[in-house]
Amino acid sequence: MGIKVAKFGGTSLASASQIPKVKAIIEADPQRRYVVPSAPGKRSSDDHKITDLLYLCNAHVQQGIPFDDVFAIISKRYLQIVAELGLSLNLQSHLDAIKTEIANGASADYTASRGEYLNGLIIADLLGYDFIDAAEVIFFDKNGLLDSDLTQTKMAERLGKHERAVIPGFYGSTPDGKIKTFSRGGSDITGAIVARGIQAEIYENWTDVSGFLMADPRIITNPKPIEKITYRELRELAYMGATVLHEESIFPVRQAGIPVNIKNTNEPEHPGTLIVNDAEPISESGAITGIAGRKDFTIITVEKSLMNTELGFGRKFLSIFEANNISFEHMPSGIDTISLVVADSQLNSKLDKVVEEIKQQCKPDSIEISPNMALIATVGRGMAFTPGIAAKLFGALAAANINVRMIDQGSSEINIIVGVETTDFEAAVKAIYNAFVK
Repeated sequence: MGIKVAKFGGTSLASASQIPKVKAIIEADPQRRYVVPSAPGKRSSDDHKITDLLYLCNAHVQQGIPFDDVFAIISKRYLQIVAELGLSLNLQSHLDAIKTEIANGASADYTASRGEYLNGLIIADLLGYDFIDAAEVIFFDKNGLLDSDLTQTKMAERLGKHERAVIPGFYGSTPDGKIKTFSRGGSDITGAIVARGIQAEIYENWTDVSGFLMADPRIITNPKPIEKITYRELRELAYMGATVLHEESIFPVRQAGIPVNIKNTNEPEHPGTLIVNDAEPISESGAITGIAGRKDFTIITVEKSLMNTELGFGRKFLSIFEANNISFEHMPSGIDTISLVVADSQLNSKLDKVVEEIKQQCKPDSIEISPNMALIATVGRGMAFTPGIAAKLFGALAAANINVRMIDQGSSEINIIVGVETTDFEAAVKAIYNAFVK
């Protein structure tokens, strides 16, 4: 058996009642030798995340407002955890030093990162593991971007000296020694970097859900869990709005070919979802992996006779959107038509201006604007090269009396995207799910 890296999210470490579950999980498998903790999350819906409170402390200092009351809440939370776990760790000295740094104008990145730092000290003491400050093994360059090569070298070198260690998530350091945080999925990224650095057999990402679901549970009642998914399928579903790990948070392990297991701290025996290399063999021909979608799109369709013979037409058309700082999602086209699917948030109040510029520069025969559109992606490597998949999907939508306004299938053939009226979104997702799953 190889080494396992276990990252635990904020909900898993929110209180002294949750943390023993983490300890039991780690001690249940001696291969879980490196642990990456987040800062304590919410204990209930009306609670506060420690990271949010730390950002609030920084904001108070920037505005010249006393932050003592907010920091007192943070201190009480950590000291209560230490006391309830029965640890002899002197956390007060660390809290005092951090409060002084914040009062002296420490950066927002430094301030926010202390949530993970303090929790790392607690978890290391609880487990009897070595503590490694992430600032000593994760490095950003002068532009604030992760220095992947330096980080890989230093991480591998340092971890090789520690049989078991806790490395706080979310932050690293810049060339001048200042603390820098990741912009999103911070602790997830740290966990992936640690897994790559030690060449782990698997990277376990422990959270409060038992992996990913095949569809949104707000639309589908008790959707089936996804047992295994490839990085490419994950990207497609995440892009279409599914609540999954952000691609940036698993890129280091994807590069190294290390699988990721999404597990539930409150249900540790559940297998969760395994994210595997794209080269893994397809387990079931014709099967789909998941369904995801987003609302609030507008489709702009231009028609012009002999469009295909007009050199540079596509460039002129797309340059209008570029000049107006508008990105697009998809571009289905025909011999005399070209369409762009644009998120409403991109258009804002620019639609009339864009339409007028299209008329002036492209001189189309007609322009059709289709607002209130939703996109739904049906994703699965098992769909590729399987006869009848499209017929099954469109047959299900037809049976549900749903009009398909747009169809787009990538060359990879691992997904089919359809555009429907926003009012048909939920019904369309149900129709597709029931056709393939039930």
